[in-house]
Amino acid sequence: MISYLVIGGKCTGCKAPISKRYPAIEAITGILSAFVIWHFGSGLAGLSAMIFVWFLIAMTFIDADTQLLPDDLTLPLLWLGLIINLYSTHASLENAVIGAAVGYLSLWSIYWLFKLATGKEGMGYGDFKLLAALGAWMGWSMLPLIILLSSAVGATIGILMIVLGKLGKGKPIPFGPYLAIAGLVALVWGKTMTNQYLALLN
Repeated sequence: MISYLVIGGKCTGCKAPISKRYPAIEAITGILSAFVIWHFGSGLAGLSAMIFVWFLIAMTFIDADTQLLPDDLTLPLLWLGLIINLYSTHASLENAVIGAAVGYLSLWSIYWLFKLATGKEGMGYGDFKLLAALGAWMGWSMLPLIILLSSAVGATIGILMIVLGKLGKGKPIPFGPYLAIAGLVALVWGKTMTNQYLALLN
């Protein structure tokens, strides 16, 4: 970000303009990294949350551009979640393993139900793997909140884009960015939100 400002947004060699997207992503990464360290502390929880953020940011922009969530990111994130939770950092290992399985199978089931009903594919396999990874990090109990939040954010943004004429009819919308946003919210505030909801029910 600072280097972008120093060089005036242009390549020092060929003087070609550099997209503002690059410093924007760097700024988002820096802000979110500092936030999770502040929230979780500088121990294992904070450092692992920072790595979690880096993966989510990378996958958000890749999926937005290509509508693909590469295995090179989703699968390492899943395994890292299970390894981190060997120490019950964000969830117990049992909950993490169940979360990975349920996360994958829940979207897999929705995918096949939708495909059998319409003959079309409603989402990609990368979405299954990303939700499995989120389940591995936070446990199965956070999955309903993640699915609810990602669906709400996705529907809101999708409707807004249609109204503004920025999304053509039948054009697919990548679901990965909304899962990533919901996953970050759940990691930081999920337990508080769930406890408040249960308290209202009681």
